[in-house]
Amino acid sequence: MYSKVYGAGIVGIDGFIITVECSARNKLPSFDLVGLPDAAVKEAKERVFNACANSGIRFPVAALTVNLAPADKKKEGSALDLPLLLAILHAGAVIPPERDLSKKCFVGELSLSGEVRGVRGALSMCVAARDAGFEDFYVPVSNADEAVAVEGINVIPVSNISELVGHLNGRLDMPPKKYDTSKFKNEVRSYGEDFSDVMGQSLAKRAMEIAAAGSHNILLIGPPGTGKSMLAKRLPGILPPLTFDEAIESTKIYSISGGLKDGESLLYSRPFRSPHHTLSAASLVGGGANPVPGEVSLAHNGVLFLDELPEFPKHITDTLRQPLEDGKVTITRALAKVTFPCNFMLVAAMNPCRCGYFGHPTKPCTCRPEEIRKYVSKISGPLLDRIDIQIEMPSLSYSEISAGGQKGERSEVVRERVENARAFASERMKKANFMPKPNANLTSSEIKQFCEMDDSARMILKTAYDNLGLSARGHDRILRVARTIADLDKSEIIGAQHIAEAIQLRSLDKKYWG
Repeated sequence: MYSKVYGAGIVGIDGFIITVECSARNKLPSFDLVGLPDAAVKEAKERVFNACANSGIRFPVAALTVNLAPADKKKEGSALDLPLLLAILHAGAVIPPERDLSKKCFVGELSLSGEVRGVRGALSMCVAARDAGFEDFYVPVSNADEAVAVEGINVIPVSNISELVGHLNGRLDMPPKKYDTSKFKNEVRSYGEDFSDVMGQSLAKRAMEIAAAGSHNILLIGPPGTGKSMLAKRLPGILPPLTFDEAIESTKIYSISGGLKDGESLLYSRPFRSPHHTLSAASLVGGGANPVPGEVSLAHNGVLFLDELPEFPKHITDTLRQPLEDGKVTITRALAKVTFPCNFMLVAAMNPCRCGYFGHPTKPCTCRPEEIRKYVSKISGPLLDRIDIQIEMPSLSYSEISAGGQKGERSEVVRERVENARAFASERMKKANFMPKPNANLTSSEIKQFCEMDDSARMILKTAYDNLGLSARGHDRILRVARTIADLDKSEIIGAQHIAEAIQLRSLDKKYWG
């Protein structure tokens, strides 16, 4: 007999449907598995047989041939255990042949006892099943919370194969799990660390607000203990909340990489990633024999924080250049080419020198001039050119850090201004029939169209261009930042004060790098 059951696999962060065909012939028992399976899929034969034996389910005594289609695409992981078992049981009449499984998709790993274990990428596979027109998606209980967030398909949790076979034979009812949309709306507004915890540093806080409003990359430079890491960790709290579509997209990345916590259905806040400087290039941008997302993709729709930037090897940080420009990473291997999204904000922090006290008002710097140059030269010019805002953070006075110091604004107050500025920019682009995008991503032609200056602003920018020796890219980046500052003021025209502040946020170029 012949049967056809549907499962799913993963390529990149997207799922794809796999057709599991089984032919059972009345010959000496055998089990052949074809269709470009990897080692984990091949091992499913032993898991399937023993799961049936230990669950009291009759395993067909026949010559079994199982094909995984499309046959030219490599099948990886253990998610095909469950559809493979059901195809065999359907072909062997353990599940009645007349039972229609054409609108059902199954994923899950089998234990030898017959329990169904969780798999990676359940959310992506559920989206693929929904898009392919399936009505029901059967998923391990441990993955149900993430898959149930997909609208337009019934998500049915499965705990063991005895329960599932009873359900498919019509003996047991298995109701689909429902997603509570109010949970997302409530959770997405909750943040941990607050902006008001950071004492002093009014200029740096203003720079972070501008960076958040325009999605600009930012570099914080200052001696130890000035609050660089504190500010960076609080940046997600002043960014606009995740939309549902952004949450789905980011959760797909965490799902396939195994980064979701137990019981977590969706990411409710923007990701914040802070990798150590000993990471490899593959860990940063993604890679491996079977490509997996790197830190830049795990930071998608959020923040990537590189603390002590010069401590990262130069060849590692240089791999950021293309992701910062394109918002995606494409990894090519012999059998596959996968693309991971990586639209993130880069926040970097560094000391002004190796000892940390170059330019400090009271503590002497112990570094020689050549050591300072060697230290800052670890950061390549092309990478710095992609960081719109470079701000110096001075040491704090006693009054600023004492208990009596005045606390700053709370995150929700700053976030409201950021949201208003982004809405102001989006409305301008919509009126011009453009797809809204952050100011940091404006192209050269869009800068000419949307960055209109008055005469005084144009004169200040010309003077800065001549005196600071700016490149064409530096000129455009100042205009992008000035556009964001004007949006915070709800001004369509970029004025002199907007250009002046944007130049101030790039004025460290000459001090440290020039």
